[in-house]
Amino acid sequence: MTPPSEGFTTRRVAVVTGGAAGIGLAIAQRLARDGFAVGIIGRTPGTAALAANSIVADGGVARGYDADVSDRAQVDAAMAEIREDFGPVGVIVANAAMAPQRAFLDMTLDEWNMILEINLTGTFNTVQSALPDLIEQGWGRVILISSSSAQRGAPNMAHYAASKGGQLALTKALAVEFARTGITVNTVVPSSIDTPSVEKKRAEGKIPSAEDMAKYIPVGRTGRGADIAGAVSYLAADETSFVTGQTISVNGGSFIG
Repeated sequence: MTPPSEGFTTRRVAVVTGGAAGIGLAIAQRLARDGFAVGIIGRTPGTAALAANSIVADGGVARGYDADVSDRAQVDAAMAEIREDFGPVGVIVANAAMAPQRAFLDMTLDEWNMILEINLTGTFNTVQSALPDLIEQGWGRVILISSSSAQRGAPNMAHYAASKGGQLALTKALAVEFARTGITVNTVVPSSIDTPSVEKKRAEGKIPSAEDMAKYIPVGRTGRGADIAGAVSYLAADETSFVTGQTISVNGGSFIG
């Protein structure tokens, strides 16, 4: 784990799951620049600490924690460490997810359950574990990272699309349930974002190249992690206390609805 920097006790605390790489890392970096102390939770041992090290090297405040979000005991343990290191959590970013491809008729029940446990139950575990901190402070931001697969479907990814659709419904339910507590709950929906995992799929020929995808995106390019991080930064701000229960699509205009 990375030692926190001086003065961290005066900062609001943000937790980013799946924050060791890709979109999650971009979000963690942006929140650190915004002045948050950032707890990064990663599934693969050591990766969250490496991500936190990079943020600290850039002058931010961050620390990494190993946890599988589908395991409630691990999530609770990580949250306890974050509270001990930084103080109560104020912003929750539930980003951890897996997105394998499998034809629906070939999909096993174990494969279905695994993706729902990581993507949807993992979101439940993360939010429920940290939410008491937000309630006690009378201020908080819950931000879920979903996918355009939940909005328009995706072939060979029924389990993934279903889990991400569940996040959209959970956002609405929690936004209403906690509307009078000073807590907002929103979802950011990325589409066509360039990440290391996406590049790997391109190299394997599973998805089109960035150039080919850009032809079908109105703004003429694929997305970047910074595009998603900017939306999260907006939702994490004090000024967005009147924005709750919303789905913010960050997709270059490729899906409008």
